[in-house]
Amino acid sequence: MELNVVDSIKTNNFEDPNMAIVIGELWQRAGAMLHGYEGTVYGVYDTYMSNYKGDYRLSVAVESSNSGETIRIKDEQQYRVFSVDKEIEQGVYKMWQTIWGLEEAGELQRAYTVDFEKYTSTGDIEIYIALK
Repeated sequence: MELNVVDSIKTNNFEDPNMAIVIGELWQRAGAMLHGYEGTVYGVYDTYMSNYKGDYRLSVAVESSNSGETIRIKDEQQYRVFSVDKEIEQGVYKMWQTIWGLEEAGELQRAYTVDFEKYTSTGDIEIYIALK
């Protein structure tokens, strides 16, 4: 699958004191650029410097044939999929905390290649974690 990048940032979950603001602004800018778009939107995590405690790039992307920067999701990559309860406040962030906890406990072996959040037009949200 090839995704077209709408906008992206580089940040760090633990060392960037403005991380939540920077990510919120990214989604606001991308949302404005995607006004009227009714397809699936992706939050794509790549260019990891180390693990979830290091720097990474977050891109908002869509499936489209537009020109510009693309991110390729390899068909052969295995993923573990986590469904986000959209009724819970900050459900996406809380699911990421669960993912980090599973990794710390040795129950999740992440590849740190390309991970992504999938936001469907029906409001469903899934997080795909690339596995070693």
